[in-house]
This record gives sequence, structure tokens and C-alpha cells, in this order.
Amino acid sequence: MDQELQTKLEKLAFERTKPFCYGCYIEAPTSRCACCGSDDLMRLMESVDCEYGVDWVISEILRAELTTVDIEEAFEQSIRECYPEEVQVGWLNLDTVSVIKEMDPISWDCAVSEWRSQEESEGTIVSVDGSANYYRVTDIEELL
Repeated sequence: MDQELQTKLEKLAFERTKPFCYGCYIEAPTSRCACCGSDDLMRLMESVDCEYGVDWVISEILRAELTTVDIEEAFEQSIRECYPEEVQVGWLNLDTVSVIKEMDPISWDCAVSEWRSQEESEGTIVSVDGSANYYRVTDIEELL
């Protein structure tokens, strides 16, 4: 993910959370606990969780407000745009994607992985949680 997008997401995460002293179990709006004076504060996202850092907040915001990219489905759509809808095998007209998937599933999986990697390197999709979920960069930019 590019640094500018990461910075904007972190800013959004700070805007949507509050500093929280877990030791005293109180909010610390001044970024220092009024009870114990600690500045080692967690981030509280009301009705969700309380934890250190903002990576989890970013993941939670994106999960709640955006639709993840179904990599398999997106790749399949890309293939359908590049190749004819049907392929003739003998006297049968068969769905091109189905034929590829069924005849060489390992090749299909490799192609899906390469496509995902290419889309990620081009900045079309991005993952903020270690490749568990992917989001369209344009969707994230609209959210910001």
C-alpha cells in the first residue's frame, strides 16, 4: 500500500477512536490518563474493541464499510473479457472458464495468484490485513 493512502487511513482511524487507559479503564481525551498520568494508551473504538495501535481499527473500518474483492470472481471476469465465452471441444460448445478450471486447476490457481499479484502491484487492489481481504483502492479513496 502506498504511504499516502496508509497515512490517510491512519488519520481516519485516529478520528474514529479515542485514547483509552486500560490500566484505569477510562478514556483519556488529552492523550494522557487523568487518573494515573500514563501516556501508554490504547485506542478505543466504541462498541467494537480496545487495543494498541490503529491497524486493527483500519481493518475494522474497511470490513464494516466496504465490500471485499472476491479475487476468484474478479479474475474469472477478467478472463471472460479476454477470451470468448465458449470454446468448442469436438462437437461440444463449453464455457471457456469452466474448461480451464476443470482441465488444469493448478494452472488456474497459479494464474489467479499472478493476477492478484499484478493487480496489487498496479495499485488497483490492496490488503491491510496480511492478504486475508482485498479492497479496491478506488473504494478506499471514496471512503476517505
